[in-house]
Amino acid sequence: MAVIAVYSLKGGVGKTTLAVNLAWSSAIQSSRRTLLWDLDPQASASFLLGHDGRSGGSAQAVFAKDVAPEKLVVPTSVDRLDLLAADTSLRSLDRLLFTLGKRKRLAKLLAGLGKSYDRVILDCPPGLTETSEQVMHAADAIIVPLIPSPLSRRALEDVVQHLDREHKGHGPILPVFSMVDRRRTLHREALEAQPDWPAIPMASAVEQMAVNRAPVGEFAGHSPAGLAFTALWRGIEARLAKRK
Repeated sequence: MAVIAVYSLKGGVGKTTLAVNLAWSSAIQSSRRTLLWDLDPQASASFLLGHDGRSGGSAQAVFAKDVAPEKLVVPTSVDRLDLLAADTSLRSLDRLLFTLGKRKRLAKLLAGLGKSYDRVILDCPPGLTETSEQVMHAADAIIVPLIPSPLSRRALEDVVQHLDREHKGHGPILPVFSMVDRRRTLHREALEAQPDWPAIPMASAVEQMAVNRAPVGEFAGHSPAGLAFTALWRGIEARLAKRK
């Protein structure tokens, strides 16, 4: 099993969009048994996969050992893709993890899922928090979406410095340009400066995810955005293969 975290210091950079579409690619295009674990109390990934989980209180109970993760997993409409949904109880997860004092609690929970899944995608809340610290311990690869701008680049540098300082031996960090508008000079210049970084375009197909409550591949797989997600996933799989 491989754990792929989709993480950013900043919100509003397309993090959840990436997580949902990568999970779909894993399940459909790679035929992997895939779990998307929504760790963001906004529960946007859960919503996009057809689950209304914002009001409940069981998501945090997994970390407190009250409920086994397998008991909260639900199937989605996508073959081979399951969901561990978020709810508002995750708003106090940082405090709970700090109180528990177990920095690898998430990693241990994930290890218990290894017999059931080939890939686990973590949709992480933004910011450097106790939850993000747990994610860094557990992830085999860390996908960092950023809008092509100097501020986003600065946020990426902060993440890299923090990981190098606090989490030696962490999984590879894979930056991805998100919400790219090539009509904008700033965006074009950023892409030219980092031509090897994957880029996901700003597209109506991505916006339609919230209407269709489905990944782009389900309704617009051959659109520019759909093809970009596919190419990104293939690159991630290739990187994971090098671990062996």
